Amino acid sequence: MIMRKPSITAFKKELSPEQREELLRALKARFEENMNRHKGLEWAKVQAKLEANPEKLWSLNEMERTGGEPDVIGHDKKTGEYIFYDCSAESPKGRRNVCYDREGQEEREKRGVHPEGNAIDMAAAMGIELLTEEQYRELQKLGNFDTKTSSWVKTPSDIRKLGGAIFADRRYGNVFIYHNSAPSFYGGRAFRGELRV
Repeated sequence: MIMRKPSITAFKKELSPEQREELLRALKARFEENMNRHKGLEWAKVQAKLEANPEKLWSLNEMERTGGEPDVIGHDKKTGEYIFYDCSAESPKGRRNVCYDREGQEEREKRGVHPEGNAIDMAAAMGIELLTEEQYRELQKLGNFDTKTSSWVKTPSDIRKLGGAIFADRRYGNVFIYHNSAPSFYGGRAFRGELRV
């Protein structure tokens, strides 16, 4: 039998006991401070689910580390999964200056301009999904988000094929969905993600 070395990424996707405790403390405090986001849900049940899924905890830590301030926004009764969204007031600081996807990033780099990366690859590396337009609107029902920044949202393939990508924000008391070319990137635009546990 051939013994394979575990990949480096296998090690990276697990938190140390100290990191785990620190993250759980932060998540619990945020959960308790924002009960309007998850009425009727109990932290003890959420924590038990998190502790049984160390890779998901790692992904939540990535959301936290990059400024997303993840919080529970719902519970899928069919699957039993708790749903986390990035709930930072503004688009996460550690994910800004990114193009929409790799194709957009490569197009921009051909012009000699180097963004910090791209939203699609960054989300995949974190183990999360970009919010869709519908999910973004759901989030905005829970508070006022992106009043000074904007967030890339999952772009329908027909728009992307034509070179575009969509983003969203809140201005003048309303949620707006806009379009840009996928190679665009800005200091005030990142992306928000979803994680199901």
